[in-house]
Amino acid sequence: MIKTKNQYVNREISWLWFNERVLQESADKNVPLIERLRFLGIFSNNLDEFFKVRYATVKRIVEAGKTGKSVLGGEKAKDILAEITQIVIKQQSESVRVLRTIEKELEAQNIFIIDETEIAPSQEEFLKKYFLENVSPVLMTIILNDLTEFPVLKDTAAYLAVKMVMTNGDIENGKGTNNIRYALIEIPKGIGRFIELPKEGDKNYIIILDDLIRYCLRNIFNMFSYESISAHMIKITRDAELDMDNDLSKSFIEKISSSVEHRKISDPVRFVYDKNIAKDTLRFLKDKMDIEDTDSVIPGGRYHNRRDYMGFPSLGRQDLLYDRIKPLSIVGLSMEGSLFERIAKKDYLQYTPYQTFSYVIRFLREAALDPKVRSIKITVYRLANDSQVAACLVNAVKNGKHVTVQIELQARFDEQANIEYAEQLQAEGVKLIFGVPGLKVHSKICVIEREEHDQIKRYGFVSTGNFNESTARIYTDYTLFTAHDEILKELNKVFDFFETTYKINKYKHLIVSPHYTKSVFKNLIDREIENAKRGKEAYIKIKMNSFTSYKMVDKLYEASNAGVKIQLIIRGICCLVPGVEGMSENIEAISVVDKFLEHPRVFIFANEGNPKIYISSADWMTRNLDYRVEVGCPIYDKDIKQELIDTFEISWNDNVKARVFSEKQDNAYRKNNKEKVRSQFATYDYYLKKQKA
Repeated sequence: MIKTKNQYVNREISWLWFNERVLQESADKNVPLIERLRFLGIFSNNLDEFFKVRYATVKRIVEAGKTGKSVLGGEKAKDILAEITQIVIKQQSESVRVLRTIEKELEAQNIFIIDETEIAPSQEEFLKKYFLENVSPVLMTIILNDLTEFPVLKDTAAYLAVKMVMTNGDIENGKGTNNIRYALIEIPKGIGRFIELPKEGDKNYIIILDDLIRYCLRNIFNMFSYESISAHMIKITRDAELDMDNDLSKSFIEKISSSVEHRKISDPVRFVYDKNIAKDTLRFLKDKMDIEDTDSVIPGGRYHNRRDYMGFPSLGRQDLLYDRIKPLSIVGLSMEGSLFERIAKKDYLQYTPYQTFSYVIRFLREAALDPKVRSIKITVYRLANDSQVAACLVNAVKNGKHVTVQIELQARFDEQANIEYAEQLQAEGVKLIFGVPGLKVHSKICVIEREEHDQIKRYGFVSTGNFNESTARIYTDYTLFTAHDEILKELNKVFDFFETTYKINKYKHLIVSPHYTKSVFKNLIDREIENAKRGKEAYIKIKMNSFTSYKMVDKLYEASNAGVKIQLIIRGICCLVPGVEGMSENIEAISVVDKFLEHPRVFIFANEGNPKIYISSADWMTRNLDYRVEVGCPIYDKDIKQELIDTFEISWNDNVKARVFSEKQDNAYRKNNKEKVRSQFATYDYYLKKQKA
């Protein structure tokens, strides 16, 4: 294999290119206007999480005095931090430009986002009343000059840094910084960021909460005498890695709770500020907060926390939003009768959001009420805020079923929610398992045992995504419903492993991390390599969220050099460089970013004309292969096999929302002369035709 400096793409840099694809959606004039604003919010939210986790991890490597080259694709951690900052500054600048463009287009639609200088006399009374009744009672304001310790700023909360140039008569005993006072106002989170003003004719007016606060600065600081006052936005992002307590006297829940609490005071890794802030104000803040050179200091626009644009009001303008699709039913699987009776005869595949997630809820609800059901075992990673899944499990316990829930307390940013669910479920009598030491449980599996004819009959499902009815509306995911007894017996082995971690089980059907996923997939690739060498048809088709395992990248390079044709659909990070002569010339890779979040993991191997197909909870990332409990499930039903091949091909043929991975890393849209295929829309049409047929 040819070794080049472009053998791998650094995962952090690749992630930033993924987020740029999200930013591209906000700039795409073919995307409905309000949806574009929401994509801008997703871009900002993604960036917050990136700095909390990925940037923070690289920073820790630097602070430990290490280069990190072995885990960072051959690049030095210090160099990557600098490159990240440069890229983010450019992307932030582009996001500000996009926002201004969208605002102008909104004005053409009679939607006006005004600031504190554009408030009309007719709007003053409404805004003053709104401020006094809704904002002022919850406003946290801190005068900074005389504090012995600078306050701890909340992670990713937005603050207005206020500078008051005082009149001479208000300088008390020489206190203050010359004649300047500084203050911080925390933007309250409990109030909507966008305030709708009374409509005037056909015109809609919105003011951002920040600007309403700016408008009311005189009211807030009426006890001070000042010559001038100004307010500019700042925000910090803190390291969100969990540092686990080794105190053996504490329960696992206590340790996670303590670690989540520690996040509030963890080290800052990013400081973003309004580039128009006064230099002396910026210097004062950086000195007080001990912002270091290893932190990412990024000049931004007037508004931060643009993630709030994900909640921009629709204003009743359906014409500026995506059309809502009606989730379809699964052909042959009626929810009016018993799902168990149907699934006992054949497997069924659910593909959300094209098909309704209600089948999962209906399946669990039937299990909760069926007198013949003896037990339910399920893994939980992220649940909806008001989870119907959790309600079904509690209902099952109340009906005398034995319910076991493996709940992952370390699901990033959902730790607190899962702790609360764990306590609720435990109080209702659900048996809880809190994972495996040193491993996260990321598998999405369920097994139900039912007594039939004096024997135990098993039913269950395996999914690529969370059992979460909220995210199922926007995440694309496969779920296989099956009564295949050998598969379900092996799923039981996975649950046994949760409780007897010293025992490593063997599997004939499932692909289970951390013990077998890497080796099984390598063997499947080796088979394709051998077939290619023999002149037989050999191909690999994979759809994943992210691809960062250098060992698996090398394996695909080996397959490419042997003549195996490889197609990759990778939504997010891709450390593999496709299309390089002598290294990856038989590999093509695309990313589809569109209305829904692409989330499935599906693996298709030619296997001499009898394709081997798996769905899985695991991406090919080191964490999924080596440090998590993941489950990949074979597909044996020939109709479902064809369905997975069909939907893969629809995604692969996308020439509207597909971007091509290449050495250039330029997020170029795929362009060709073929008929236009927008895969997410085409996938819905595919299932609609199946339903009509």
